[in-house]
Amino acid sequence: MTLRSEEVLRRPLGSSKRVLFKSMGFTDNELNGPIIGVANAWSTLVSGHFNLRNVADRVRSGIAGAGGMAVEFGVPGICDGIAENHRGAHFVLPSRDLIANSIEVMAEAHALDGIVLLGSCDKIVPAMLMAATRVDLPAIMVVGGPAEGGSEVDGRSLDSTTVDEALPMLESGQMDETEFSALEDSSQPTCGSCAFLGTANSMCCAAEALGLSLPGTATIPAVHSARLQMARLAGERIVGLVNENLSARKIVNRASLENAIRTMAAIGASTNTVLHLMAIAYEAGVELSVDDFERLWRSTPQVARMNPAAPATVPDFHRAGGIPAVMKQILPLLNPDSVTVTGHTISENTAGAAIRDNAIIRPLGNPWNREGGLAVLRGNLAPDSGITKPAAIHPSMHLFTGIAMCFDTEEDATRAIMGGRVTDGTVVVIRYEGPCGGPGMPEMYAPMKYLHGRGLALKTALVTDGRFSGTNNGCFVGHVSPEAAKGGPIAVVQDGDRITIDVPARRLHLHVSDDDLKRRLEAWVRPEPKIRNGYLSIYARLTDSAEKGAMIRHRQ
Repeated sequence: MTLRSEEVLRRPLGSSKRVLFKSMGFTDNELNGPIIGVANAWSTLVSGHFNLRNVADRVRSGIAGAGGMAVEFGVPGICDGIAENHRGAHFVLPSRDLIANSIEVMAEAHALDGIVLLGSCDKIVPAMLMAATRVDLPAIMVVGGPAEGGSEVDGRSLDSTTVDEALPMLESGQMDETEFSALEDSSQPTCGSCAFLGTANSMCCAAEALGLSLPGTATIPAVHSARLQMARLAGERIVGLVNENLSARKIVNRASLENAIRTMAAIGASTNTVLHLMAIAYEAGVELSVDDFERLWRSTPQVARMNPAAPATVPDFHRAGGIPAVMKQILPLLNPDSVTVTGHTISENTAGAAIRDNAIIRPLGNPWNREGGLAVLRGNLAPDSGITKPAAIHPSMHLFTGIAMCFDTEEDATRAIMGGRVTDGTVVVIRYEGPCGGPGMPEMYAPMKYLHGRGLALKTALVTDGRFSGTNNGCFVGHVSPEAAKGGPIAVVQDGDRITIDVPARRLHLHVSDDDLKRRLEAWVRPEPKIRNGYLSIYARLTDSAEKGAMIRHRQ
């Protein structure tokens, strides 16, 4: 096999390029091996990426030890937590396309032979998987690992969202400033992707389920030595992938995507995994629809539970057996012959896996729920679909009818909740926050946390064309499609309308007649775009709807 870099660096025409590498200290011996890119999203802005400089050192060491030449470059990475609940939230999902494009540009412009992807957080991991699949190079995902949970309160570890849940208590006088500051100091004691099963850890688990990460590595805590040991092994293994010509699209296909979807159902993962797995499927040339997700979710039992569905943190889940133990349990439902970056199949990789804590992971024959932890809803309020997470919704709220209170921005809804205007029996409707209308489909994280903090999690619901954080619980439906900015029915809901969320029946229903709904839609006037320049303006014009992955499609 002739390497891409060999074609580019061959003397004499390649000598001018060899000069540039040698100016940085690389030798002829190094230039004779495969050139492996290390795409590193390290920064001191993102807690989940804070340890990636050390992880990268071990990856580069592994590459060199296996005869490769490591070349490292940086890529953008946004912290969802810091970008939450202000203008920055609109940039988070659009950054996914930006990151994927950045990696594609670097890999193709420099004729890389393989690539190691270093990231941990919400949009960075899926973006890296999208890029790897798009360029179809040998690739391996190396994540930084989850943070340990904070001190335990009422049987549950604190995490980075605890202070948001406590904020209404502070403002109502149920907690003083000293107690609140103590929470701020103790909620997340280590770096790493947040300790709960949010989108970050969900997508790290999805990368492993897809076969693009070494088995058992998705959930190794960020501060454990095993994280660095496995980084070294990943560096060694990427050179093997290049030598074997085992590229990303030989691993990412319909079979492996279905494995990932079922695994997400089995652990009760974030609703955002729908957007991301659909985007990865697009890059792999695989047609997926929300109906595929619903079919696979309904036939996959939920065998693992962790925060926000239960007290266990993701590090606790790791100690219980992690993704290998879960995939071993649901192996009869998986495509067991799917090949992974190990060169072995899913079946071979999980052969020795075992459950080490039945309070977190259960056998297939005794699951936490007979159906998966995620669900697709439809109805006259969401003709194309809406996504919810039964795993994070109390069973008493799986059927809920309430009175609509409508808001055209997240900020207006937050003010109403904190001001005490939202009361028992309300369905908070937040619209014009979809991919186009937001723009950028921000998470409705804060309103859900504030409802929880005001004691309304089991008395109200929230429906939106925006997204949710994987840490949210309560009763909620997001990703409502068509979105309001595209003239979807959510745009014409009125205060006082009755709305029913029926999770068992997979139904989201607005209690108005068909004729009345039709008249409202005919009278609807599309609002002016919220943002008219910059990257968000481009994203708003070009993005797909949520039920197609909310991505910018590039294939002609």
